[in-house]
Amino acid sequence: MVNDYYEILGVSRQASPEEIKKAYRKLARKLHPDVAGPDAEDKFKEVTRAYEVLSNPEKRQMYDLGGEGAFSGAGGAGAGFGFQDIFETFFGAAAGAPRGPVPRGRRGQDALVRLDIDLSEAVFGATRELQVDTAVICPTCNGTCCRPGTHPQTCEVCHGRGSVQRVTRSFLGQVMSTTACSACQGHGTIIPDPCQDCAGEGRVRTRRTLRVEVPAGVDSGTRIRMSGQGEVGPGGGPAGDLYVEIRERPHPVFVRRGDDLHCTMAIPMTAAALGTVLQLDTLDGSREIDVEPGTQPEQVVTLRDLGVGHLNRAGRGDLHVHLDVQVPTRLDDRQRELLAELAALRGEEQPEPRLAATGSGVFSKLRDKLAGR
Repeated sequence: MVNDYYEILGVSRQASPEEIKKAYRKLARKLHPDVAGPDAEDKFKEVTRAYEVLSNPEKRQMYDLGGEGAFSGAGGAGAGFGFQDIFETFFGAAAGAPRGPVPRGRRGQDALVRLDIDLSEAVFGATRELQVDTAVICPTCNGTCCRPGTHPQTCEVCHGRGSVQRVTRSFLGQVMSTTACSACQGHGTIIPDPCQDCAGEGRVRTRRTLRVEVPAGVDSGTRIRMSGQGEVGPGGGPAGDLYVEIRERPHPVFVRRGDDLHCTMAIPMTAAALGTVLQLDTLDGSREIDVEPGTQPEQVVTLRDLGVGHLNRAGRGDLHVHLDVQVPTRLDDRQRELLAELAALRGEEQPEPRLAATGSGVFSKLRDKLAGR
């Protein structure tokens, strides 16, 4: 659809610049969104676009020669001076003006600290003390920003409103705009005698000690949120939140996988063959490990409910004990004689090799580990 800018403004093609300006001013006031509502915004833009072209002698001449198509592309109408510019120049400041003074106090920033814990603390939970450097309410002025005995004063420029109005003249007539008061930064009050301890900030930096409840089941990367324990905001504003990020130290014996614990226990070849009972020091104290006769290398004994506590729910993981059957590498004459006698009794002096099935054996287990099974 081809727009006729003259028709949009309701003027003839021979209209003078003053007639065009008068027609646009009349339509702009009638179609302004603050008057006609948001539904009239598109029409207001259309009228403004027509005025941009016809009020400029060069653009008007181009339009008369080529119509609206003369402004397609980067050099089109409104380049460098569009609807938004006109709207803000004559109406935007008043429409977007601050309403009332801006509170001096603002919410403080959130803070992040890291806490290193032992595996036992992750298993059972713990209460830790943590020192943090943060902003707190100034104890001298109690967040008022004023020297004790003084108070904020009403701004003499804006009289407590936090904003000032000014009147400018334009082709649309007198336009009133509202802006934040530069004297009080929009607060409506000024601090004539700031607190010397906080320099009028209402807060000071200090080191304080917090008690952190570490729940069972936390892991490296877990963040504990402590509401309202972050930095106090400027002007004595409310404090942000403190996030405590957990980092779990490695344990010399146990390895954690999720909520389960794993460890490796070396046992002699004879104990694996004959069976025995061994003692293992777990995080819950000493526990018995039953080694069944004929235990094979890499066999796993599982101790239920001796792992890490589940986070935010009852129960615990398991402890998996991996048995490492050790074959002796040095034998004296008597030991060698006894083993030779055992081999003879079992008919194993010259054993014939037997290939294991595809789904079993050392290589299969190695393959499964590499595949992450």
